[in-house]
Amino acid sequence: MTPRPPFPPFDEQTAIQKVQAAEDAWNTRDPERVALAYTEDSVWRNRDAFVTGHADIVAFLHEKWARELDYALRKELWSFQGNRIAVRFQYECHDATGQWRRSYGNELWEFTDDGLMRRREASINDILIREADRRVFGPRPATELGVPFPLR
Repeated sequence: MTPRPPFPPFDEQTAIQKVQAAEDAWNTRDPERVALAYTEDSVWRNRDAFVTGHADIVAFLHEKWARELDYALRKELWSFQGNRIAVRFQYECHDATGQWRRSYGNELWEFTDDGLMRRREASINDILIREADRRVFGPRPATELGVPFPLR
């Protein structure tokens, strides 16, 4: 696998860079591109799903984005130490019936020395929203970089 800077141990600037890189990649909704940031044997817990390795990550993301239409994500650094980063995030999407939802969550990340994520644990809760209540529209514009998102 190709190394993915920045590398641990993280400081505040490099942790923020890592979080923004993850947000940018996930907002492409390209499972193959997203999977490049993870080790070949990366392990995930995402809600109630357990995923191991690139093939499973790609399959999981294909299924996710087939259900979660017009997915748009925001991540924010919560904490960091050594080779670990904690983030909070919100994303919005709708299902095939047009019902929108906002998903709130926290992720715990652990990286190898070459900057690849070897472990990802995500806890996520959802609320139904009206389309008129959306606040996340596609990739983050430059004017919103570093701007915290509201809790509600």
